[in-house]
Amino acid sequence: MVAVRRVIAVAAIFLAFVLVVPHKPADAATDQQGLPEMSLYAQSAAESLRRDFADPDISFLLLDARAGHVLASNWEHPELPIPLGSLAKPFTALAYGEQHDYEYPSHICRGTASGCWRPAGHGSVDLTNAIAYSCNSYFRSLTEDLNSEDVASTADRFRIDAPDQQAEGTALAGVGSGWRIAPLRMARAYLELARERDRPAVRQIIDGMAKSAEQGTGAQLGRALVGTRALAKTGTAPCIHARRAPGDGFAIALLPADDPKILLMVRVHGVPGSQAAKTAGQMLRRIQD
Repeated sequence: MVAVRRVIAVAAIFLAFVLVVPHKPADAATDQQGLPEMSLYAQSAAESLRRDFADPDISFLLLDARAGHVLASNWEHPELPIPLGSLAKPFTALAYGEQHDYEYPSHICRGTASGCWRPAGHGSVDLTNAIAYSCNSYFRSLTEDLNSEDVASTADRFRIDAPDQQAEGTALAGVGSGWRIAPLRMARAYLELARERDRPAVRQIIDGMAKSAEQGTGAQLGRALVGTRALAKTGTAPCIHARRAPGDGFAIALLPADDPKILLMVRVHGVPGSQAAKTAGQMLRRIQD
C-alpha cells in the first residue's frame, strides 16, 4: 500500500509540473512544440507557484526532462552566460576524467586549510562525496593542472558555454567568474548528464547528486519532498545583480531520481547554494501539495 501511494505521489508531481503554463522561452519555436493542454488543476498549480514565489530575489526554470522543453520560467535572460558556481563541477570532473582515463583520486579535505568552504573540512572524499558535499578542496586538487583547453571538449559535448581562455585551476570548478554559462544551457546539460548515467564517471556523479539530496548540500531540498527521491546539485556564485550581495545561491533538482521527468533550476539572491536548495524544495512541495 505504501509503494502504491508513493507511485501516485510521483505521478501527481509530474502531472502538476508538465501541465504548468509555459512562459515564452528564448527559443520558443522549439520549446513550445508538443506541450499538453492545460487542466484546471495545472492552472491552479502554476498560479500558486507564481503567487507564493513572486519574489524578485528568486529566479527559476522548469523543464520537461524528457524533451528539454521549458514548461515555466521566471528568469530574466536565461540564455545569457553568468557565473553558476559549483553547478559546473560535474562537467569539470568529466573533463578531468578525459585526461586521466576516468580514474579519480581520493582526497583529504582539511577545510579552511585546504581551501574548502566548510571550515572543519570533509575528511576523506572521493568523487561521489565531493559532488554530494560540493567539496572545494577536492576540486582544487582535481583542477590543479587543468586549463580551459582541457575543458573545451566537455563543454562542447554538453553544449554549454566554454570557459574564458585564460581560465585555469579552480576557475574551472566554478570558483569566481572565469566560467560563465547560460542557465538554460546548464539546465539542459544536466538533463543530458542524467541520460548518460551509465557512462564512465557519470554514474559516480549521479550517485553524488542523489547523496546531495539525501544528506549533502541539497538535503533541505530532499527533505521537503514526499514519496519520491531527487537528484540535486547546489552552487554559490558571485552576485551579478545591480543590488549586489556577497553571492547568489543556485540549486538544480531532477526528479524522480531513478527516471527524471522534470528539472527545476533555482537562483536565490544573496544566499548560499544550500539555502537555494531549501527554496527549490519549498517550490516542489508547494506543487506537490
